[in-house]
Parts: sequence; structure tokens; C-alpha cells
Amino acid sequence: MDLICPLGSGSSGNSTLIKGGETTILVDAGLSCKAICSALEQIGSHYEELDAILLTHEHSDHVKALPVLLKKLTCPVYGPEPVLDYLGRTMKIPAHTPLVPLPEAAFAVHDLEILSFSTPHDSVSSVGYQIGTPAGKRLAVATDLGHMTDEIMDYLFPCQAVLLESNYDDGMLMCSSYPYPLKRRIASSMGHLSNSDCAAAAVALAQNGLEHLILGHLSQNNNLPELAFRTTHLALEQAGCPPLDLQVALRSQCSKPILL
Repeated sequence: MDLICPLGSGSSGNSTLIKGGETTILVDAGLSCKAICSALEQIGSHYEELDAILLTHEHSDHVKALPVLLKKLTCPVYGPEPVLDYLGRTMKIPAHTPLVPLPEAAFAVHDLEILSFSTPHDSVSSVGYQIGTPAGKRLAVATDLGHMTDEIMDYLFPCQAVLLESNYDDGMLMCSSYPYPLKRRIASSMGHLSNSDCAAAAVALAQNGLEHLILGHLSQNNNLPELAFRTTHLALEQAGCPPLDLQVALRSQCSKPILL
């Protein structure tokens, strides 16, 4: 059974479960350890089943559960080398945990083929992932994007299911109480992807045959799930795109798993 399921997704914490064949991985561990374990149990899984954790970057909303979660696990943690170096200096990562820098080429975690791709974000290093299953399905996680690039789209095009950032609404961000420098950082080319930019990417993906799109990493203060959904849904409708399964990942609880 191949599936992708956000265990929680938003500016306050992110973690996504992916299964393919006999292999189970997490992309990011930015919820609390308790929340991750509880969400796994809700969908009939367990932390002891995890074969690896893949990290996109070092910000706390993607890594904060690691010190506690890794006390329970012996699985490897993959990530960009600058991210692993940073976490090794700043977090109490258990000594038994293998920290594995991402290779430049595709690599395997048991049944799954993993490809990483660079994402433009204000961190020491940041990546997304395309994941291939034994059944020939491809999934992707692409969040924390200051802007969409042709390279990222090339990794997303072959996928049947994509978790894509839809972080903020332009109007809500500009009218928010955030200091102006923070607004500029979020909206910059190294910040986050807006609803409108996400919708434009969604149209291209749908026209290329995407079947499932999950909108994720929504800002708690500068977005609404209904607004993110409506922006992408309307863009798809106006472009005359083929129907696809569109959902918004839940912020603080397990979303509905997508089965492929």
C-alpha cells in the first residue's frame, strides 16, 4: 500500500508520513514527539515502523521532535550536510543515530527511491523530496519555497501526489500586524510560497496529470484553509484543468491519508 499523510502541517509544525511497499518514512519531525506518535497510531502505524527520517531543513517547525523521537528509534536521519552539521552542534541528537548527508544522485531507503531537490528558503540549506514506490508511483513534498523554480517543477511533474506549500494570502500578510521586515522576509524569493503562486503551480501540475494535491504549511496568522483551497480550486477551474483530489492539510492533527 502506497500512501502519503501529513501528520500535521503549518507554520507551527510539519511532519509527513510516506509508505511504499514495506517501507515507512517521515519527512520532517516538526511536531512534538507525542503528537507524531499519536498521529501515527490514528492511521494504524507506529513509530517503531519508521525506516528513516528525511529532513528538509533545520528550522524548528521541521525538526523539534528529533531529540526525543530519536531516543526511541535507531533509524537513520537524512538531510543536507549543512543541516545535519547544524543540528549536530545545536541539538542533543543521540549518539546512536546515523546522520546521513544526502547524496547528489538518487538513493534507496529499502523499497523507496529518494531524490532530493533544492528549494529557495532562508536556511542553512533546504530541499524537497520526490519519492518513488515499488508500484511505480511517485510522491513529492515541496514546502518552504520562496518561489517556484523550473527545477522544482521538473521534480513534481512525474508525481501522482504532491504536498505543496500554500503559506500565505498576499492581502492578509500585508494587512497583518507583523513588522514590515518580517513581511518582506516571508514574501521574498527566499521566504514562503503564497496562495496565488501555489495555485499557478497547481494548474501546471494538473495539466500534466497530477491526481492528488495537498496544500500544506499554511500560516496560522496570514492564511485560512478555506482561502487557500478556494484560490487553488478557482485557478484550476478557470484553466479548465482535469479534476483532481484537492485537500488542505490539517494544522494540528492527522489529515486523511491519500492512498495510491
